[in-house]
Amino acid sequence: MSFDLPAIIFAAGLVFARLGAILMLMPGFGEPSIPVRIRLSFALLVCLTLGPILAPSMPPMPTAPLMLAGLIVGEVLIGLMIGGIARLLMSTAAIAGQVISMQSGLAMAQSFDPSQGTQGALLSTFLNLVFITLLFTTNTHHLLLQAGVNSYAMFPAGDFPSMADAANWALNAFIDTFRIAIQIAAPMIVFGLLFYFALGILSRLMPQLQIFFVAMPANIMFGLIIIIIALGAMAAVWLERMQRFAVELS
Repeated sequence: MSFDLPAIIFAAGLVFARLGAILMLMPGFGEPSIPVRIRLSFALLVCLTLGPILAPSMPPMPTAPLMLAGLIVGEVLIGLMIGGIARLLMSTAAIAGQVISMQSGLAMAQSFDPSQGTQGALLSTFLNLVFITLLFTTNTHHLLLQAGVNSYAMFPAGDFPSMADAANWALNAFIDTFRIAIQIAAPMIVFGLLFYFALGILSRLMPQLQIFFVAMPANIMFGLIIIIIALGAMAAVWLERMQRFAVELS
């Protein structure tokens, strides 16, 4: 039994080009807080495991170097597109946390957000950690890995996807990110409107009293209570959208 070593290396390189790009941005696997060597080792292990399964679906190795380079670049772009949309959905936590912080009076409470790689609202970091924990405890990360494998059925290797369809898909994910963020923050938005409306009335009745400073502890306390009550529903809304993203690639 003979093995075509160049063809095997070519197929393995194509698999790594797409799945490696997906895992570089995939929530839970591609977090900036994870060391680069660990992420690279995990990507190589996944590609080594899935390579023999995906190898039959790989196109034949082109003879021209430019065609080979174009094929690899196309696979990397497909992987970056899929991983980027998943990362975009993960940024829901940062947007919702910032809105909730503004409504609850905790906007000035800043901490380092590992998912964004910069300073962010404390509640954004909290929601990010909750969503990542939920991602693994519900085995949704299995769906994301399976989505990477199933992407070869939607985007066959060697066929560059339609830019119009890719742009429309990314636009819908971008819209869903903000829509879900507002849905998650909706209880605090309603509370903030009512609370500040009541404070506005009180400040007109008692203009000599600094009512906003007096009521700020109550704002924070009731805001945290609402977050505790609604946290389960917030997480369920985000998890449903992330699972639907994995199903879209199936």
